Amino acid sequence: MEAPGRRTFVALCFYTALLTLSEVNSEFVQVPSVLNGVKGKSLLLSVETHFQNEDVEIQGSWYQTRPGAPKTLLVTFHNHSAIMVASMRHRNRFFFQPPNASLLIPRLDDAAEGDYHLDLDIHFPQRQELVRVERTIHVTVDVPVSTPVIQKTPSSTVVEDKENVTWTCWVENGTRVQYQWLRNNMPLDASDCHQFSQDNSTLVISPVRKKDIGQYRCLARNHISQRQSHTLDLNVFYGPYNLAVKSDHGLRTGEVFTVNPGELVFFDCQADSNPPNSCMWISKTNNATEVITVGLRLEVTSYKLAQAEEFLCRAFNNVTQKQDETQFTLVVASLGAGKERYVQESNSFSPLAAITLSCLFITGCMLLVYFIKTCHHPKRVLMNIYKRPLTEAKHPHCSGHEDATEDFGIYEFVSIPGKMESTQASSRSLAHLESVQDLHTTIYDVIRHIPETPTLANQSLLLKQCEA
Repeated sequence: MEAPGRRTFVALCFYTALLTLSEVNSEFVQVPSVLNGVKGKSLLLSVETHFQNEDVEIQGSWYQTRPGAPKTLLVTFHNHSAIMVASMRHRNRFFFQPPNASLLIPRLDDAAEGDYHLDLDIHFPQRQELVRVERTIHVTVDVPVSTPVIQKTPSSTVVEDKENVTWTCWVENGTRVQYQWLRNNMPLDASDCHQFSQDNSTLVISPVRKKDIGQYRCLARNHISQRQSHTLDLNVFYGPYNLAVKSDHGLRTGEVFTVNPGELVFFDCQADSNPPNSCMWISKTNNATEVITVGLRLEVTSYKLAQAEEFLCRAFNNVTQKQDETQFTLVVASLGAGKERYVQESNSFSPLAAITLSCLFITGCMLLVYFIKTCHHPKRVLMNIYKRPLTEAKHPHCSGHEDATEDFGIYEFVSIPGKMESTQASSRSLAHLESVQDLHTTIYDVIRHIPETPTLANQSLLLKQCEA
């Protein structure tokens, strides 16, 4: 039972050592995975080492592998010098570049394309350790692209939903060229109407529509360069779309126009159409139609109409053979001063209304001041009345019926408006009301008249007269 456990432990340790060695190897040497070269130019297959070259001993080889061909030895080196070149025909085509085992290709041609393999042995004398490193670089050789040329078929303007357009793009120079189409500087993607060839050099728009209108160009690129073509415009006959009747006269509510009696009204029939559409104006009365005029504008004199009448604008594109129509109602009714006055009264605050509110506010303030004054002036007058001397007013503070003989007399209520003196008021009462200043204040005073007491002689005389 212990033997299998030991074997498992040894295998685990060996696997861990391999992982550690792989990590160390990856840290020692680094190379690019892909290099894109230009035909006729030089290319350096650089090797980056992460150790001191003076403290180690290196030995390695470069190989090339082409598609369908065996692995070919290019050069073998030791430390900082090449030991041998495998073939005479490779002597001037590949150069070893010390001190880091890089390889230089002075002039690229089609034969230089392929995979390059580096086998490297690194000996660390101080640690008595030997490390083997293998790396691969894929090299491509391309020709830069020239300015692409585009062509449109047909070259004339096309009709939407009836014709197709074919775009073609090509370059005179360039290898492994990839094409991309742009409309108004935005890339075009494949769709039901946009179909591309395998290399995207051909674009077919079937059928063409209004949304396809714009400026087209082609972008050609490969691994080492890219260029754009000149632009070509695509024009399309379409429409009419978005048909609408507009007028600067009267008042519009939905599809109903209201105008003043006797007003001359103009209507315009507008639509999105290429080429511009032609229009026909039709009057509908009592389920009967009548062609009034042909053209983009209709002139109507409202006094010749009934209170309401229906009209129809029919737009027609002579090229696309498409048509559209819209209907509206014209109502003759008084709008007062017109549409402007109606809009002003319904949607804005007129200056006349502002003046009216201001006047009401000022009047209200005046009434408030008047009310305050009116409430306070009677108080001052009554205070003056109650300030009379005691000799002029008998028992002014008595209440109830302490002595009925003292209340005997004739009482009179006298109104005294403002400064005006009443002939019915006694001089005693008027003397204390001269301080009243408000002409709009009415003051009431009570005057008592005491009749003379009859004497004994007078009583005897009255008795004799009664007996007679």
